[in-house]
Amino acid sequence: MREVVVITGASAGVGRATARRFAAEGAAIGLISRRRERLEATAREVETAGGEALVLSLDVADDRAVEDAATQVEEKLGPIDIWVNDAMATIFAPFGTISADEYRRATEVTYLGYVWGTMAALRRMRTRDRGTIVQVGSALAYQGIPLQAPYCGAKHAIEGFTQSLRTELMHDGSGVRVTIVQLPAHNTPQFSWGRSKMPQHPQPVPPIFQPEVAADAIVHAAHHPRREVFVGWPTVKAVLGSRIAPWFADRYVAKSAYGAQQTPPATPNDRPGNLFEPPPGDPGAHGDFDDRAKPRSWLWWANSHRQLLGLAAGAGTAIVAAAVVRLDGHR
Repeated sequence: MREVVVITGASAGVGRATARRFAAEGAAIGLISRRRERLEATAREVETAGGEALVLSLDVADDRAVEDAATQVEEKLGPIDIWVNDAMATIFAPFGTISADEYRRATEVTYLGYVWGTMAALRRMRTRDRGTIVQVGSALAYQGIPLQAPYCGAKHAIEGFTQSLRTELMHDGSGVRVTIVQLPAHNTPQFSWGRSKMPQHPQPVPPIFQPEVAADAIVHAAHHPRREVFVGWPTVKAVLGSRIAPWFADRYVAKSAYGAQQTPPATPNDRPGNLFEPPPGDPGAHGDFDDRAKPRSWLWWANSHRQLLGLAAGAGTAIVAAAVVRLDGHR
C-alpha cells in the first residue's frame, strides 16, 4: 500500500532530495513551496522515480493556505501518513542590521510554518490515531552561531514546541509520532539565494554534506520514529558541546563562525534574496558546493544500522568466546 506524504519546502535543497527519496519507494507526495515552476520540476522528478506528485504552491507562513493544502492532499491522494516540515527562509547578517520585518518574516516561515504544518497534520492524524510528523531541525537548535540569529532562534523554538507536543501526545496515549531530525550543514541553494548582509558569499559551516544525506535520514526517521535523530558528527559535536561546556562552545563559535560562514567572492550587502519573494530559476537540490560536499555520513550510517551492528558485534563476541574456550580446552 502506498504512503501519502506531505513535504514543505519541497522545491529545492533538502526538501527536494527528500521528495525524490520517498518517490523511489512509490509514495504519493504533496509538494509544498512558493514557486510553482520549481514544484512542477520536482513533480516530474517524483514521477520519474516512481511516485505520484501533487503540486501545492503556497506560503507556509499562511496558516489557512497550509490547512487548505492538507485538505487537497487528502481529497486527491488519500489520508496523510507522513508530514515533513522542512520549509525555511532566513537572512545572513549581524543581528543589529536586521530589520523587524526581516526578522518577523524569517520566524513566520522557519518556525510558524512548522507549527501550521503540524496543526494541519494533527487535525487529520489524531482522528485516525496514526501518522508521523518529521520536523527537519538543525545542530543550531543546540548551539546558536553569529550571523544567523533568526534561523537559530527558529530552530530552538521548533525544539521546544515539539517537546511540548510530544508530551501531550504521550499523555493522551496517541498513536501519532513526532520526531526531529537534527542536521549538520548541507549543500543547498539557500546560501546562494538567501538574503545576506555579509561582505562575502554565504557558505555552510564545513564539513558540508549533500542533501541526499539528509533525505536518507528523514525517510528513515519517518519509518522508524525516535524522539530525536542526530545526523553527522558535526551535529553530535554541537549537542555535546552545548551540554558539557557551553561556555567553551560560545567562545569557539564567536571566534571561528564569522569566517566559516563566508567565502569569496564579495557579494552586495543588499542582495534581495528569497526572504519575501521566491527567486527565479531552478537550481535543484544542490547548492554551489558540490566539490566540497560529502555524499555520505558514516556516523549516520552506523546510527541507522544499529541493530545490524549490534548483531555483528554479538556474533563477533560469540566467535571470540568460542575460540577462547576451544584454546582453553587444548591446554
